Amino acid sequence: MGFISEFKDFAMKGNVLDMAVGIIIGVAFGGIINSLVKDVIMPPIGMIMGGTNFADLFIVLDGKTYASLAAAQAAAAPTINYGLFINAIINFLIVALAIFMLIRQVNAAKKKPAPPEPNSKECPFCKESIPNAAVKCSHCTSDLK
Repeated sequence: MGFISEFKDFAMKGNVLDMAVGIIIGVAFGGIINSLVKDVIMPPIGMIMGGTNFADLFIVLDGKTYASLAAAQAAAAPTINYGLFINAIINFLIVALAIFMLIRQVNAAKKKPAPPEPNSKECPFCKESIPNAAVKCSHCTSDLK
């Protein structure tokens, strides 16, 4: 019973639960980014490039010609799917940018404000604390100018 209770203590620690939630949110975020790239970003880019569908950009290695990537895959032809690779690169760049912006905001929120200026100073003669505006030490009566 010691192993099971030890594992339960480990699994219920805050860091493990936080990590699990982060992974679940990350997977959902990845789905949103994939849809953003596939359904929103790539169609206009493809239109600008003469109606190109990046998902259908591929090189067939068996020397035959296929109308689409789906047709090549249905025929079990070996292909290099560079259009899907381009989509994956764009996905990565968007995720990296989003994470950078998030971390940048978190770091900005963590910055500590500058400490306030001290309102007292030390007398150079008796080493007692006196107000900054003092011209004569109230402890040793030395002139501070």
